[in-house]
Amino acid sequence: MQLLPHRFRIAVFLLALTAVSVAGADRDSHPLDPLTKDEILASVETLRGAGKTTLESSYSLVTLYEPPKTEVLRWVPGEFFRRESFVVVYERAKNQTFEAVVDLRARTVLSWKQIPGVQPSFLLEDAEILNRAVRADPRFADAMKKRGITDLGKVEIGDWPGGYYGDAKTQSIRFRRAEFFYHDADNSSDRAIENINAEVDLSTGKVIRFQDDGPVAIPAVGVGLDAIHVQQFREAPKPLVIEQPQGPSFTVHGHEVRWQNWRFRFSMHGREGLVLYTVGYEDGGKVRSILYRGSCSEMVVPYGDPSAGWFFKNAFDAGEDSFGRYAAPLEPQKDYPANAVTFDAVLASERGDWFQIPRAVALYERDGGLLWKHDDLGRNRNDSRRARELVLSWIATVGNYDYGFNWVFHQDGTLEMEVLLTGYMETKAVNLSKVADAHNHSGDLRYGHLVAPNVLAVHHQHFFNFRLDLDIDGVNNSVMEMNTRPVPPNESNPHRNAFTMDETVFHNEQEAERQMSLADSRRWTIFNPDVKDSLGYSVGYTLLPGENSVPYADPESWVRKRASFVNAAFWATPFDPTQLYAAGFYVNQSHGEDGLQRWVEAKRPIDNQDLVIWYTMGITHIPRPEEYPVMTVHKAGFKLVPNGFFDHNPAIDLP
Repeated sequence: MQLLPHRFRIAVFLLALTAVSVAGADRDSHPLDPLTKDEILASVETLRGAGKTTLESSYSLVTLYEPPKTEVLRWVPGEFFRRESFVVVYERAKNQTFEAVVDLRARTVLSWKQIPGVQPSFLLEDAEILNRAVRADPRFADAMKKRGITDLGKVEIGDWPGGYYGDAKTQSIRFRRAEFFYHDADNSSDRAIENINAEVDLSTGKVIRFQDDGPVAIPAVGVGLDAIHVQQFREAPKPLVIEQPQGPSFTVHGHEVRWQNWRFRFSMHGREGLVLYTVGYEDGGKVRSILYRGSCSEMVVPYGDPSAGWFFKNAFDAGEDSFGRYAAPLEPQKDYPANAVTFDAVLASERGDWFQIPRAVALYERDGGLLWKHDDLGRNRNDSRRARELVLSWIATVGNYDYGFNWVFHQDGTLEMEVLLTGYMETKAVNLSKVADAHNHSGDLRYGHLVAPNVLAVHHQHFFNFRLDLDIDGVNNSVMEMNTRPVPPNESNPHRNAFTMDETVFHNEQEAERQMSLADSRRWTIFNPDVKDSLGYSVGYTLLPGENSVPYADPESWVRKRASFVNAAFWATPFDPTQLYAAGFYVNQSHGEDGLQRWVEAKRPIDNQDLVIWYTMGITHIPRPEEYPVMTVHKAGFKLVPNGFFDHNPAIDLP
């Protein structure tokens, strides 16, 4: 098999797994269980048998077509439930995209329709077509010759999503862009060959644009991740042993987990990665609903360099590349502790087969530090409780970056999302070995920072959007914003120390498009107006933001139009099962015609409705030399904390 471009090397591993057999597993059948390998094959065979697809068809997505929410909530074990799959098909020869719904019990096609003017997400064949097309173009060899490279086998051709930037030439074709690296070491990520830009029509297999703006020095051998293998290692710390001699405190039944009053389900999705379902908390013998469905709906990584080889680097890792397919096989006692239980993932390949990702998800308990404490010195009595946390974890490796996602369940009813950013930075070759060489006027240094001689890491941002279908003690909820403000000096505030918290309930989805406000300690509470706690408050959960950032791309830039979810940190929309992804369903080469900003134009009511909350988290990455050649983990996230959901501290009963 031909080596795939550096951005998608892991895809080689995934394709190799298509021949691996999956051992049968006992599981409690549930309407939200992910598709089995047999169901994936049945989906494709049914479409072929009906004459809808052929052996040449590509399958961008084959996943569970989730039953209606009302049916799932009414369902009880042992009852019949519908079992259907949703399939996205791409016909390359005609550059056409189709959607299908297949009844897996009757083996019939329930729905088949063409979706005009869209491109499904990345297919492995796209990278192979691009590689062949560029190597066959004589301008490629000429450009390498100008740089003193005659062995073209040492040139690695990576690929990047084409995006859309108002260019009529690429408006109606499927295309991707090439990037180039000199490859004579284990890792070529920072031996970039700059100033060459190529675009390939993936239907014709031809280069439609080739631009060479002149040579730039290629970074020297020995920099980057290669250095890890030659450095002298420090003395290892003494072993740290994690043991649970009586086994874990959680139980797993199929895809359902029970731990410390928590109840939830999970599944791996080819596009979204890990999806949480039906999260509830047992209180007084009753499981109270909190979250029906939660996932990372979209993410985008806009780079801040305006040059010809960088302006288009705005990767939508979920919508353009389906990062669920790039779940990393986790390594024991490295990616997860020794006490973890792991789960394999079965996903569909683009050829209509299936592949297995071993150890795609890890579930484990960890020490959570001090949970609560009071030391009563007068009575010589100390009451303390040590926290335990349950972590459900997966990692997506998409090219140079590795993204970890941890759903963390706390004993006090808090549900937390931790995002872990690591891997290595996307770097640029420059004619600078030291900052002093720039004479304080280098255009390169405006848009990045040197991390090694001739290696510049470009400024960029990471935006994650999480779709949270919250059902706080029932389906119909409302949302309020909480702002804390100082009280002006007056007769009632003579000492000028007073402050108050104002609550604003939103009535339509446009009102709920909100920004962060550090000055107001802004946060948002989703509550059930029809259910009260013992004090008379409506039961609710509050979203506590963590690190966040505003976008720096201009509001009229194409990346802002396409990733409209970055325009606000908080959104609330009425539940719509077709609105799953913050930038729309078909993100690859989209023009920004779909997604949150368009949806909220309808001004639909959201007061006492079945609500979906969307939280956008931004991380601005200004690179440091200490993050090179590989980044230590940068952790960000948010929390959903109970607010009036319980009558008192729910962790007070810990022994």
